Amino acid sequence: MTVPGGNETAADTGAAKNARGPLATVLTANAVSITGNSLTLIGVPWFALDTTGSPGKAGFVAFCAALPVLLSTLAGGPVIDRLGRRRVSIASDLVCGLALAMIPLLHHLGVLEFWMLCALMAVTGLFHAPGEMARHVLVPDLAQRAGTALPRAASLYDAVARGARMTGAAVAGLLVAFLGADTVLFLDAATFGLSALLVTAGLRGVPSAEPMRDGPRLSPARYRADLREGYAYLFRSRLLLGIMVMVMVTNGLAQSWSSVLLPVHAREELGGPAAQGLLVSVFAGCALAGALLYGAVGVRLPRRAVFAAGFLVGGAPPYVVAALTDTTAPLLVTLAAAGFGVGVLNPILTTVMYEQVPEALRSRVVGASTAGVLLTTPLGGLAAGFLVERVGLTPTLLGIGGLYFLTTLAPLVFPSWRGMDATPATPAEGIPDAGSVSSSGPSTPAPVPGPGGTRPRR
Repeated sequence: MTVPGGNETAADTGAAKNARGPLATVLTANAVSITGNSLTLIGVPWFALDTTGSPGKAGFVAFCAALPVLLSTLAGGPVIDRLGRRRVSIASDLVCGLALAMIPLLHHLGVLEFWMLCALMAVTGLFHAPGEMARHVLVPDLAQRAGTALPRAASLYDAVARGARMTGAAVAGLLVAFLGADTVLFLDAATFGLSALLVTAGLRGVPSAEPMRDGPRLSPARYRADLREGYAYLFRSRLLLGIMVMVMVTNGLAQSWSSVLLPVHAREELGGPAAQGLLVSVFAGCALAGALLYGAVGVRLPRRAVFAAGFLVGGAPPYVVAALTDTTAPLLVTLAAAGFGVGVLNPILTTVMYEQVPEALRSRVVGASTAGVLLTTPLGGLAAGFLVERVGLTPTLLGIGGLYFLTTLAPLVFPSWRGMDATPATPAEGIPDAGSVSSSGPSTPAPVPGPGGTRPRR
């Protein structure tokens, strides 16, 4: 509202800030937490390589960190709804920060064993995913509260995450090179604490962040019913199922790159962790630019074509170039181009998920989908470490790059992917909205409409 002269009142200005505050809090807390993840991404592999000297053991540490992520996302959706998204985010960050701080602390005390490193990384994996998922599923409600269009909010969410990865990677590479990996882990622990403080203060009183209070108590039978509800909805949508299977494969391959292949290549050919930090930072920076560009103009383009092109550019090329070069410059250019391609992927996937899944099922369906896409992640680093020790770095890079290329052809081959360009369904067309899904008992998930009967979205 405005006064007759056209100026906003103080009350209107305050209301607008209050409406935008929770979304800004989630974006900021996620940025801080993901900055810490970037420190972990570089600090932990180098810590494992420095303390063990074995790519195989570094891969096993990655396996121990990734497997609990799968388990927590597999079963965490109903728990997030019942405990409350704000509480889950806070608890997740606090536990992860404590576990990460224990690694360098025990190392300095001279008592850190390899099994302890694996166990502490398993704890971070188990608790990190629910916190990130809790913030992720809040975005549609907070975007509506802030008056922000959903595709733009999804692009902004991903762009902020990309920027955090870029900053964290650059800082981590320099810190590992000059101060050591243990210092990086202490800083990582501090970022989780800061994220918890932001969510504690910024999401107080936001209804969608609070526990679900109008449903029955979470008994074992109720919990199983909630899980079945999320998985049934996911498996009845050929589009969402196809996305899950494709990203499941590429996530496992990407884990091999970040946890083993790139650190080993940087150590043997590129000069050390500073080079790795530079490469990851440039990739993340270009991915940030790609996400922002998609949010500005890409929403007018066909999603399937943009998605397929982004994956083809951002998937296999870095593996092939790394296999064929022992210098930083060619890989730097390749990763810059790959970053632009990858930057468009998450905004598209996030928007499709938000459009297809009603709010009352969102935690459960997102949990089921996230568990699916992470199914191969624990094996990525483990398999890469084994292959590097058995056949060498170059054959492993070429083999994984070839598999990545074949996987990224899926959107161009399978008809169900045309649903990416379909008009969002309304409840009358078969997808229940938030109001039509009972929070006190399991609903019967309706199938997502196939691509044939709807027109292109944009």
